[in-house]
Amino acid sequence: MKFPTTFSLKQIAEIISCEYVGNEDFPVFGMNEIHVVENGDIVFVDHPKYYDKALKSKATVVLINKKVDCPDGKALLISEDPFRDFNKLTTFFQPFLPSNSSISNTAKIGKNTIIQPNAFIGNNVEIGDNCCIHSNVSIYDNCIIGNNVTIHAGSVLGADAFYYKKRPEGFDKLISGGRVVLKDNVDIGALCTIDRGVTGDTTIGFGSKLDNQVHVGHDTVIGEKCLIASQTGIAGCVILEDEVTLWGQVGTNSGITIGKNAVIMGQTGVTKSVPGGKSYFGTPIEESREKLKQLAYIKKIPEIIKKLDKK
Repeated sequence: MKFPTTFSLKQIAEIISCEYVGNEDFPVFGMNEIHVVENGDIVFVDHPKYYDKALKSKATVVLINKKVDCPDGKALLISEDPFRDFNKLTTFFQPFLPSNSSISNTAKIGKNTIIQPNAFIGNNVEIGDNCCIHSNVSIYDNCIIGNNVTIHAGSVLGADAFYYKKRPEGFDKLISGGRVVLKDNVDIGALCTIDRGVTGDTTIGFGSKLDNQVHVGHDTVIGEKCLIASQTGIAGCVILEDEVTLWGQVGTNSGITIGKNAVIMGQTGVTKSVPGGKSYFGTPIEESREKLKQLAYIKKIPEIIKKLDKK
């Protein structure tokens, strides 16, 4: 998430009422999670296990819960609760804006685009040319839709990330301030749910097609010309490279990469990253030919036991 204008380190510290280490005029351009952080961004860290990763990341401002040596060229924000204060910054820069109409007057809708009755188009949404948005679709604030996109009835774009911190009193949600971005020629089936990024974008690339009842988690990036069949669940921060096929009822772990031209057979649990150009099946995931051989061997076990009993 980039800020509308450059803020100083002192200004950011005042927003969240915390100490800082560094020049008070140190420039801050935005805020992001560790996997998408860029130069000029704030990243937060609240566990010693990840201190080193955050301090060595591309982020130039680290929101941290302990005073540590500040790396050259960076600045620190010292907070007793970085998770809470990251949420404060998200709320400050990307506050929830209630709507009073089904199509916001700040939405931009392209030529020859059809919006069917009962669709909801939120604040600052952009929809390109020659699109069709069917009834009961909800497109939350700040989503970007390309040209020649079809979204079928009941789908929801831009709901919050499923991202929580466990506290003694219950679960505390990390507030989402990112977007959903659909490139040109994307088709979204009925009753699909595509969560927005926490600070960045959940992206579906050119020409990709989603069947009905597909879920795409926060900050996931789906490449060009991918096919995703029904009842598939893709976790957060997943990368699908170009021309990947996921057949029905596939589920993935978060933070993995599925390589270009990979084919994932139905009901597979993608428990780890896999290279492209191959077919996969089963849970835990393996190359499909190897997994099918294993299943064939398992079927022979009763016959083998009978032979052993006769000896």
